[in-house]
Amino acid sequence: MTLHWKLVIDAADPLAQADFWSGALGYRTEDNSALIEGLLEQGTVPEALTTEWHGRRAWLDLAAVRHPDDPYEEATGTGLGRRLLFQRVPEAKTAKNRLHLDLHPGPGRREEEVARLEGLGASVLRRVREQGGEWCVMQDPEGNEFCVH
Repeated sequence: MTLHWKLVIDAADPLAQADFWSGALGYRTEDNSALIEGLLEQGTVPEALTTEWHGRRAWLDLAAVRHPDDPYEEATGTGLGRRLLFQRVPEAKTAKNRLHLDLHPGPGRREEEVARLEGLGASVLRRVREQGGEWCVMQDPEGNEFCVH
């Protein structure tokens, strides 16, 4: 039996991180507005937990992106496949990641992809050239490392 999972990433600004990573991966930001509006109408959650984002109601402290081809719950907007969930935390990132994403744009496209990601707000930390291959170590707008192969 396989398990459904998501990668949860701590963030200072979950909405900005979701925007960056949806652009970086070609993913879609999840639209939870119908769920949120329903919960607000029922009085289940206070309006202070929400914000306006891309012209719709969103969670202030959570945002997710999902693969555009994967299924999702239409009633809630929650992805049921490959997804990243960004959650607000009070502390800043303080050390090297213990887990990171490797992006594979395809043969001969690394430098083009690095430039595109820099345009989205990423920065290059270093370029690695080893016997086993070459890649570029980058960081997202909040300093989380990832590699472009």
